[in-house]
Amino acid sequence: MPVFRFILQRLFQAVLVTLAVTVFVAFVIRLTGDPAVMMTAESSSVTEEDLAHIREALGLNKPFFVQYLDFLKSLVTFDLGDSFFRGPIDDLISIALPSTIYLAVASLVVSILISIPLGIHSAIHKGGLSDQIIRVLSLVGLSFPNFWLGIMFVLLLSITFPILPASGFDSWSSMVLPAVTIGIILTATNVRLVRTQMLETLSAQYVMVARAKGLSETKVIYKHALRNAAIAIVTFLGLQFGNLVGGLVVIELVFNWPGMGTLSIEAIAQRDYPLLQATVSILAIMIVAVNLAVDLVYGLIDPRIRVA
Repeated sequence: MPVFRFILQRLFQAVLVTLAVTVFVAFVIRLTGDPAVMMTAESSSVTEEDLAHIREALGLNKPFFVQYLDFLKSLVTFDLGDSFFRGPIDDLISIALPSTIYLAVASLVVSILISIPLGIHSAIHKGGLSDQIIRVLSLVGLSFPNFWLGIMFVLLLSITFPILPASGFDSWSSMVLPAVTIGIILTATNVRLVRTQMLETLSAQYVMVARAKGLSETKVIYKHALRNAAIAIVTFLGLQFGNLVGGLVVIELVFNWPGMGTLSIEAIAQRDYPLLQATVSILAIMIVAVNLAVDLVYGLIDPRIRVA
């Protein structure tokens, strides 16, 4: 069937992308230095023989191709082995991955709840005072670096007025500041996208026909215009979610969030090959999976795009 053929093609492409990413990361990180040297940096009595024993124990004496195949085997069997410095990688991922997903979803929800109503309102009142204010605020939001906004929230709501936790993930209240920080930054982009898509659909002929039939303005906007505008919006939101999962590094560092970004930065600093390869591979798989899901959602939103 065409649908299954399409899904198989995309899955095959996903495998190729993941392999390309993991090969690139595995190769590049090995150019940064020798983990054995870093482990013994504070010791002045280490000999080349000692370094050779450490490399052998870590499997670094094997050819690159063999090391990479060992990693692929561990990835396929869902047994990622041990980090050079921090124990079983599975345990580290089981803590970091949910934290990153929670933060990404919460940030996207914040952005959706703000940007869609504002974008629709701005499109309906095109050229009006409220439209101008929303457009100016979106431009201001685009100019804010996310780390600066996060630091300002910490200073205001955690230090000056100790309302919310400043860092860590001790409770769900710890998610408020980082989620709102990222959500506001995303809203600055999303509200402009929603406005543009709604302006295009509101001027379409089928919307004029719906109004001529006497349908209420609410039904015209939300049932007809928004549903067709949702194709581009869902695509962009899906890509945003993928980028969020892999791109929360700065915010995670600002709020000391125990996510995949923080884990990756620590792996890079320690030249922890297995841990970095595992984190990047999992993030790549998730991003590809989100893109595939977005493609499949197209058909649910607009029957004209269904493969069958």
